[in-house]
Amino acid sequence: MTEGRALRTSRTLPFSAKKIYGAFASPDLLALWWGPEGFSNTFEIFEFTVGGRWKFVMHGPDGKNYLNESFFEELEPDSKIVIHHDCPPNFKLTVQLFPVSEGTHLTWEQVFDDLETAKAVKERAGSANKQNIDRLTHVLKEADNGE
Repeated sequence: MTEGRALRTSRTLPFSAKKIYGAFASPDLLALWWGPEGFSNTFEIFEFTVGGRWKFVMHGPDGKNYLNESFFEELEPDSKIVIHHDCPPNFKLTVQLFPVSEGTHLTWEQVFDDLETAKAVKERAGSANKQNIDRLTHVLKEADNGE
């Protein structure tokens, strides 16, 4: 049971599931939108395969660097991405994509190992997941305008 240990958000985006999945699969695109507003990324390892590693540094607007290590636990093209964040704060992120008439309904669920960590992240990060989806939307709109 994940009650209390999960942070969830969802949104319908005006893009195909294929395009959204592609924004996860492409390290160049992912580096542009991953993380809350004001953050940037430097990827060291990006193996977008089941069991593949993802090691990167998030650069905060405060000048601090945050090392992140994860692996891809599950990948279902154009449908589902499960990322296991393998360093503190440990969590599993499940992103699911559901085609709808307006585009794709995206669900984003982060499940933390324990309740205390979930509460601390929620207090500290607050709307970070929503900002992440905002940034994804912006990058995909820019990509559409460039085509």
